[in-house]
Amino acid sequence: MSIVAFRGGLGAVHKGQHLLIDCRGVPRDLCLNDKLLLKSMADAAEEAGSTVISQIRYKFGIDSPPGCTAIVMLDESHCSVHTYADLGLIAMDVFTCGATDPRQIWENLRSRLGLTNFTVSCVHRFETSASSIPLAVAAGGEFSR
Repeated sequence: MSIVAFRGGLGAVHKGQHLLIDCRGVPRDLCLNDKLLLKSMADAAEEAGSTVISQIRYKFGIDSPPGCTAIVMLDESHCSVHTYADLGLIAMDVFTCGATDPRQIWENLRSRLGLTNFTVSCVHRFETSASSIPLAVAAGGEFSR
């Protein structure tokens, strides 16, 4: 079994990075364009070196407020959007493990969609103290029990 971990601040090690992005002031037509949002996420992820495995989208508005959800499944994890068209809001997730940097996917996506009003939070998933992981594992080596 091969385990890859990343060193973070203060000796921390994590398995992946999860960006949580809140966008405001988004035009209603973009919030309703599930096809464009899905394609933009897939293209942004591939441009950053990710492998797209599957894609799905759904448009709301019949029994719920107008908006959509789109999800791109990656070999490295996933990207997703959920929109609130009446409020001009988009909630995004970009989660990657391995060497793929979710910030590059986000920058590609932000540029494609012209998003300018947003906040980004980064959560390190499965964060552990570096001292609790054997050196060979922290360096990307083999670990077996």
